[in-house]
Amino acid sequence: MIITGVETWTDQLPLTRPYVIATRVVSSVDLHFVRLENNLGAFGLGCAAPTAENAEACLGALDACAREILKGSDPRPLRALIRRLRKECVQYPSAMAAMDMALYDLLARTVGIPVAAMLGQCVKALPTSITIGILPLEETLSEAREYLGRGFRCLKVKLGLNYEEDIDRLRALRELCSADIRIRVDANQGYTIEQARQLAHESHALNLELIEQPLGRGKEGHLLGLSREAQKLMAADESLHGPEDALRLAADMPFGIWNIKLMKCGGITGALGISDIAELAGIDLMWGCMDESAISIAAALHTAYACPQTRYLDLDGSFDLSRDTAVGGFILSDGYMHLLETPGFGANLAD
Repeated sequence: MIITGVETWTDQLPLTRPYVIATRVVSSVDLHFVRLENNLGAFGLGCAAPTAENAEACLGALDACAREILKGSDPRPLRALIRRLRKECVQYPSAMAAMDMALYDLLARTVGIPVAAMLGQCVKALPTSITIGILPLEETLSEAREYLGRGFRCLKVKLGLNYEEDIDRLRALRELCSADIRIRVDANQGYTIEQARQLAHESHALNLELIEQPLGRGKEGHLLGLSREAQKLMAADESLHGPEDALRLAADMPFGIWNIKLMKCGGITGALGISDIAELAGIDLMWGCMDESAISIAAALHTAYACPQTRYLDLDGSFDLSRDTAVGGFILSDGYMHLLETPGFGANLAD
């Protein structure tokens, strides 16, 4: 089996509504894509959603590595091929993620099974959260009503600019939502340790499911001063880029939950490395995303459902795209994400 065809390109995809987080306003995304084809007629798709990386340089790395390393290679020695790619893409994890997932998709399509089955699926279906950005109170409640009306039963609320306003929004949101509606929050590194402690205390009355990355990367040690119960609520995001970070976090255990994003850890292979450490350390896993195509959302979902520590999904990255480069990949039903029983990720390019 040989990879005979390689294609890379960029699509700029506007969002249906701009949103605000603690660090920026987002209104559109530039996504990079790769399509691999082998001599047996099968293909595989990948998507890169660069954030911290320079977008132009990321596309350059994706195009160069796909053509110089992947084209003409046999994809079956997968780990060896991925090690070669990693050496060239150290500074571009999302480019690495796109090629990594395209290889898994290609191999699974070639043998005719879903990627999750190839990885050893052990989770059936979980609900995903859908994100509410940092908005005024009434807009927060209006957006929540919209999402609840669409069948979602788990809301993730962005925080981190003003603690008192954050608490007011959360109290009003909890009054709006019945007890069975899950609410989780993401401060995007915007809090002090005192505010994180206070939010953990408020979490009981607010019935919060988890608190994502309240402190900046490098300040994780401050969380060790919280109660063990509070630490279990804390979810690492920016503190967790790859297996190396997972080893560091497993040593001190400041977080009870790790949020894995394929774009940060370089794809499925890196995610599986984090998952193995989480299983040994007894850490629960959440699977997150950027604003992404259904291709990479499906890649994360297939990987999540093959990892026994998976407890939470935050894979809403394709819902707010005004259009997507791809179709398929999963079925969303009452907020639950179900895999398709089709080879690979089940995602195809839109007409």
